[in-house]
Amino acid sequence: MTYDVIVIGSGPGGYSAAVRAGQYGLKTAIIEKDPKLGGTCLHVGCIPAKAFLHAAEVWERFQKPEEDGIHCDNARLDMPMVVDRKDKIVSKHAKGVDFLMKKNKVDVYKGYGRLAGPGRVEVCNEQGTQILETDNIVIATGSEARMLPGLQADPQRILTNIEILNLREIPKSMGVIGAGAVGVEFASAFHRFGTKVTVFEMLPRIVPLEDEEVSKELERVFKKSGIRVETGTRVENVQKHDGGVTFTATFASGKQETFDVETLLVAVGRKAMIDNIGIEGTRVQVERGFIKVDEFQRTGEPGVYAIGDVVLGTPLLAHVATAEGMIAIGHIAGKKVTPINKNRIPNATYTEPGIGSVGMTEAQARAAGYKVKIGKFPFMADSKATILGRHDGFVKVVADEQYGEILGVHIIGPEGFELITEAVAAMNAEATVETMMSTIHAHPTLYEAVGEAFNAVYGLAINA
Repeated sequence: MTYDVIVIGSGPGGYSAAVRAGQYGLKTAIIEKDPKLGGTCLHVGCIPAKAFLHAAEVWERFQKPEEDGIHCDNARLDMPMVVDRKDKIVSKHAKGVDFLMKKNKVDVYKGYGRLAGPGRVEVCNEQGTQILETDNIVIATGSEARMLPGLQADPQRILTNIEILNLREIPKSMGVIGAGAVGVEFASAFHRFGTKVTVFEMLPRIVPLEDEEVSKELERVFKKSGIRVETGTRVENVQKHDGGVTFTATFASGKQETFDVETLLVAVGRKAMIDNIGIEGTRVQVERGFIKVDEFQRTGEPGVYAIGDVVLGTPLLAHVATAEGMIAIGHIAGKKVTPINKNRIPNATYTEPGIGSVGMTEAQARAAGYKVKIGKFPFMADSKATILGRHDGFVKVVADEQYGEILGVHIIGPEGFELITEAVAAMNAEATVETMMSTIHAHPTLYEAVGEAFNAVYGLAINA
């Protein structure tokens, strides 16, 4: 069988690329090794994790309903129902991906896909091996969780993002190794479910990719709520036993402490799944375990593109994979495409308070030589935040002093991961601080805080 495009992997980047190829009239196939389409994000990543976080938010509101004038007696958390609802959400959207393939006339092959020479892709499954031919191959095989050396994940004690999503009982205690997005999101969720959570991070601060003030605020809120946070800390000597997991933590001070927890979540990053996909012997270049591409997502091998978590130099985020898929397919189809601007990629972390960011941090802007002006506005002064009873956090704008260019926006607070959208659109449109100051924001809303932060760059915020 011969195709215009073959996509290997059906995560957000892969299936979106296949849909776009179908929309452009290209004869398209997609190959998936797992039983269902959708990839890590849909089945064991973004979507199920956010279902847990939503349940944690709802449950948290039931803890003190009297603050909203509501009396709620005998409320209880039913974790099996939370897991079942998560599974229903995943199933619904997996069926949606199946529908999209049919709608856009994309042929689906179940099996392991690998390059088998120029213009050839091999599909291996229980029925045997099949060779497909094409002029264009898109590698979208994604990533998997890294594990600490010598450890193996299991369903109850040592967990990754996969196993934790199937816990049908709330553990009494949990250690979390790694304070990036995955680690802090699950820490936030299970703390609100009632688990005693301790977070360990080797670097000097949690969510280390965010602006330093955001990191400090999240740590402050975590500690205030009862989550123990230990930064500059190394975890060693991990041992499973019948009742849980023991390990030794060495703190920045050099002191050590032994911990005994019911479950241990390992969230120390992800690795690209590029082993055994047939790139050996090709001109595909790999650096630090990731595939090098140009601005159109082309690898060094003619006709072979790469998108998503396998790509070197862009964040391992579902929306980045989708954007890269649009670029690759657009280039294949001869359409005009706009390459990824790494300074316009939004980051979203779904903790409570939520985090959203885009562009340079204050430290990055200063290091780049900009004369920086900062605007900050606290959610404490936002009336909608008061109505919601969620006052922690702020909006921070990093701007160029000379021209009012928006260099970065960093939000930690209620729905911060939603509020960042305005800043992304503004930066993508090359709006200035002055443009955003004159933009009317509806009242009362959370996003008023974004408008106030732009005004605060010039000391003109009204409510602070």
